[in-house]
Amino acid sequence: MKILALIGSPRKEGNTDILVEEILKGSEKKGHKNEKLYLYEYDIAPCIDCRACKKADYVCPLYDGMQEIYPKMEEADLIIFGTPLYWYGPTGKMKLLIDRMRPFVANRKLEGKKFVLVTPSEEGADACRPIVDMFNMSFDYLKMRFIGTLLAKAYEKGEIKENQEAMKKAYEFGLSF
Repeated sequence: MKILALIGSPRKEGNTDILVEEILKGSEKKGHKNEKLYLYEYDIAPCIDCRACKKADYVCPLYDGMQEIYPKMEEADLIIFGTPLYWYGPTGKMKLLIDRMRPFVANRKLEGKKFVLVTPSEEGADACRPIVDMFNMSFDYLKMRFIGTLLAKAYEKGEIKENQEAMKKAYEFGLSF
């Protein structure tokens, strides 16, 4: 299986990155191929609602970092969306990516693909209901298959490493793919 991890945190080696990396370690143990992208390394423009993606080739006409990310998403069997909780939703960069996924509604290239949401938050899992609902509703619209979340309490950079239960859960989650 080919797994693509999209890190929507501005902090490399932060809690989101650490949890996703632990999931990937577990999945590698099962022989899966992994790739991790840091969204803050890509220029991702906002959707301008031009609706060109709903016509002809069903592609977004904006030329930016998404042109590199789109084919990686199409090639993946499972996509991990990792984002810390910002105001009960994803980071701005992750939201830009989600908005730019509109071509996949028409071209159906993500239909049947699996997705996972990884979200650490200062308030813990109970505060994550809005983001989980947003991802589920958005990706249900794309006909993607939700296979689970990893929601953990963490705020300061690297703090999640102290939470052995969350780290073990992340590794075992990767083993379950």
